[in-house]
Amino acid sequence: MQEKYYMTTAIAYTSRKPHIGNSYEVVLSDAIARYQRQIGKDVFFMTGTDEHGQKIEEYANKAGISPKEYVDGVAGEIRSIVDLLETSYDHFIRTTDEQHEKVVQKIFRKLYDQGDIYKSEYEGWYCTPCESFFTETQLKDGCCPDCGAKVTKTKEETYFFKMSKYQDRLMQYIEDHPDFIQPEARKKEMVNNFLKPGLQDLCVSRTSFKWGVPVDFDPKHVIYVWIDALSNYITGLGYDPDGSSEQFKKYWPADVHIIGKDILRFHTIYWPIMLMALDLPLPKHIFGHPWLLFGSDKMSKSKGNVMYADDLAKIFGVEAIRYYVLSEMPFASDGSITYETLIARYNSDLANTLGNLVNRSIAMADKYFSKTVCNKGVADEMDADLIACCHKAIADLHKNMDNFRVADGLEAVLTLARRANKYIDETTPWVLAKDESKKDRLETVMYNLLETIRYIAILLESFMPQTSASILEQIGAKEKSLESLEQFGKEASITVGEAKVLFSRLDEKVVAEQIASMQPTIKKEEKKDPQDKANVIINIDDFSKVELRVAKITECEKVKKSKKLYRLTVDLGYETRTVASGIAPYYTVEELIGKKVILVSNLAPAKLCGVESQGMLLAADAGENDVKVIFIDDSVPEGSKIH
Repeated sequence: MQEKYYMTTAIAYTSRKPHIGNSYEVVLSDAIARYQRQIGKDVFFMTGTDEHGQKIEEYANKAGISPKEYVDGVAGEIRSIVDLLETSYDHFIRTTDEQHEKVVQKIFRKLYDQGDIYKSEYEGWYCTPCESFFTETQLKDGCCPDCGAKVTKTKEETYFFKMSKYQDRLMQYIEDHPDFIQPEARKKEMVNNFLKPGLQDLCVSRTSFKWGVPVDFDPKHVIYVWIDALSNYITGLGYDPDGSSEQFKKYWPADVHIIGKDILRFHTIYWPIMLMALDLPLPKHIFGHPWLLFGSDKMSKSKGNVMYADDLAKIFGVEAIRYYVLSEMPFASDGSITYETLIARYNSDLANTLGNLVNRSIAMADKYFSKTVCNKGVADEMDADLIACCHKAIADLHKNMDNFRVADGLEAVLTLARRANKYIDETTPWVLAKDESKKDRLETVMYNLLETIRYIAILLESFMPQTSASILEQIGAKEKSLESLEQFGKEASITVGEAKVLFSRLDEKVVAEQIASMQPTIKKEEKKDPQDKANVIINIDDFSKVELRVAKITECEKVKKSKKLYRLTVDLGYETRTVASGIAPYYTVEELIGKKVILVSNLAPAKLCGVESQGMLLAADAGENDVKVIFIDDSVPEGSKIH
C-alpha cells in the first residue's frame, strides 16, 4: 500500500495581487510535493485563498462592488499565478466555497456546545491589516507589534475561545515532538514568546462587519478568521463533525503545513489547540519558511520594490523563476531577489553550468558517434569519481528534501552539473577524438557524460519539471524514474536527439529595457511636473520609513562609464558602503573627501553603470544647472540618525 502524504500551503489572502515573495511559498511547496510523488508516495497537495474579513469588506466598498465580486477577481488572479508557476496542487480551496462555510459553522457550534467557546465583550486595540487584537502592553510605540500599522480602539460583543484550557497540553505535545515546529529557532520563539508567558482567550467572532461566515445560532456575529481560515486544512479534505469523508480519514493528519514565518503563531498555537478541542490528531510538521526580500527590504507597493511572478516570467521564463526562488532561499534566514542577481544566476547557473553542459554534450555525441554511444568500459579514476558524485547527489537530495532543505537539495543537483563540466575539461573529448586508438575511451567518456546528465535531469524534476523533461527528451532517455538511478549505466546505449538551447544568456541592458517597458505607470509618474510632487502630503508614518544617517566620504573616484557619476566610499561608523552619486559635474574629488553628508541608508541597492549603490546622498537644486550637497558639521559623529 502506498504511503500517503498530505501537505498544504497557507491560503493566500485575497486583498490584492500576490508579489513574488508571496508566490515563493507555493513554488517551495510544489517542489516538496513533486519530490514526495517521485519517491513513490500518494500525495494530496492543497492550496487556496482566504476570502473573508474586515479588510476585504473595506477594499470592496472602495471599489464600489460587493465583497464576493471583489474576492472572485483577486482569487482568480491568485489561481492564475499559481497555475503559471507549474504548481501541481490536487485541490484549490476557497473559504467562500459553500461546503467550507457550512462545515465552519458546524465546527463553531461544536466548540460552543462543548464549552470551549463563550460569549463576552472585547475592549482593546485592533489592527485591520493583521486582523488581530492587542492589549495596551502588547503594542509597539502605540502601533501593531506585528506589522507596525496604526491600531484602533475597539469595543464589541464577541465570542472567545478558551486557549488557556489547552496550553499545558500543547506545551507537552511540543516537548514530546521536537520536530513538530521547524526550524528549531522558530519553535523556541513560539514557546518562549507566547506559550510560556501564558495564553489569553482568543476572540473568534466579530459584529463590527458582515463579510464572513455567520454564526448560525447568533447571526449578528460572523466567525472570525482563525476558525474560518485555519479550518480549511480539514474542510478541504472532507472533514465534517457529523461524519467525515473517506478522503479525510485517509490523509489526515497533515504531514506538513508550509507557511510564512509571520503567521507561525496562528499555525503552531491557535490551530493545534483547535484540533485538540475537536479531538483530531495534530499535523506532523509545521515549517515556517523565511521571507524573500527585495535586496534587503520587504516588498511593498509603497516602497516601489514589488516584483510579480507573471511579469518576471515574461522576461526570464517560469523555470528560471522557480530555480531562482528555490535556490536563493536559505533554510532559516531570509532570501533576496533583485533584477541584477536574477540575471547573474540565470547566466551563470542555467545558461552556463546547466544549459551549456547539455548542449555541448549532445553536440559531441552527434559529431563523434552519430548520436548513439555505448559504454565500452575503458575507465579510469576520473570516471569512478564522477559516478561517486552521481550517487552522492542522490543521497544529498534525499537528506535535504526529507528535512525541507529545498535550496540545499537543489544545490546538490547543480553541484553534480558542475562536476560534469569539470569531467569534460579533465577528459578533453576533442583531444581523444584526434586519436583513433582512443575511440573506445572517447565513447566511454561520452556515455558517462550523458548518463550523468540523465541523473541531473531526473533529480531536477521536483524543482524544474519542464527543464527536466526537455533534457530527458534531448538525450533520448528511456529510464526516467528515480529508482533507475540506483545503478549507474542502466541503459546499454544512449541515442541523443536534437540539441535545443535550454537557457540563452541574457543581456543586462536588454533586460533593463524590458523591465522599464513593463512599468509604464512608474514612467508616467516620473514625468509629472516637479511642482506636483511638492504638493503631495505625507503623514508621519510615511516619513518614518526613510532612515537618514550621517556618513563621512572617505574615498571618491569617477565612474568610467559615466560623465556624471562618482563612486563614493562612505563611513557610517558601524560599516562602510559604496554609493554612486551624480554630483561629478558640481564637485571635484578634493572638495568631497573628508566631508560629512546625509545618507538615505535604507534605500534598496541599485546598480548604476556597473556600480552597486547602497544609499543616496541628500542634495538641493540650487539653480537651473547647479546642485548643492547638504554637508554636516564635522562634530556630528558618523552613523548619527537624522530626525
